[in-house]
Amino acid sequence: MTNTGKRQGTEVVQMYIRDLFSSVTRPLKELKGFKKVSLQPGETKTVALDITPESLAFYDIDMKYVVEPGEFELMVGNSSRDCDLQKMILHVS
Repeated sequence: MTNTGKRQGTEVVQMYIRDLFSSVTRPLKELKGFKKVSLQPGETKTVALDITPESLAFYDIDMKYVVEPGEFELMVGNSSRDCDLQKMILHVS
């Protein structure tokens, strides 16, 4: 992330996860992490957000808290709007 402006700024980086092939119906986007970042003019920072098993887990039809193997779409950006998000796929086995 880079502040291309002439003033100090603060941004909130948000991470959403979507289970693409779940055994139960899941939300299209679930907020699973965020970090507030302050940047000086021209400053660049790398932001890291952890993806833990808890980030991928949910209650299945038997009410067991599980992580199912499959594909998850990771979406990172400064808002939940699709046009503001960078997307990638995570494979879990």
